[in-house]
Amino acid sequence: QLRLVESGGGLVQPGGSLRLSCAASGLPLDRYSIGWYRQAPGKVREGVSCERTSDGYTYYTDSVKGRFNISRDYAKNTVYLQMNSLKPEDTGVYYCAADPNRYYCSAEILSSLGQLHDYWGQGTQVTVSS
Repeated sequence: QLRLVESGGGLVQPGGSLRLSCAASGLPLDRYSIGWYRQAPGKVREGVSCERTSDGYTYYTDSVKGRFNISRDYAKNTVYLQMNSLKPEDTGVYYCAADPNRYYCSAEILSSLGQLHDYWGQGTQVTVSS
């Protein structure tokens, strides 16, 4: 059984940066494709970024492209989401998710038609405000 725990959220001013961590336990994370999602108050969950473990391919939704970066530390069994140039509209609870499908990363998977990862973390709050 894979367990995911997010951390690193907080309050940041517009233009600032945060790095979210998704620490895995129970199984090696390199066997899993990863997704990052967020949910703002009163809104549906939105896919932000994903990485498939087969070849390291990454995908970012248009609103975060060029500002966010997903990476892994295999030694720490942890995935990160580096978020730069943060905007108020980036506010929300951020979740990481993992799936044993090594190819599980695409625009469709991040959309409301997908998001069927087997494992989810509990979320970490990110608030971008002055």
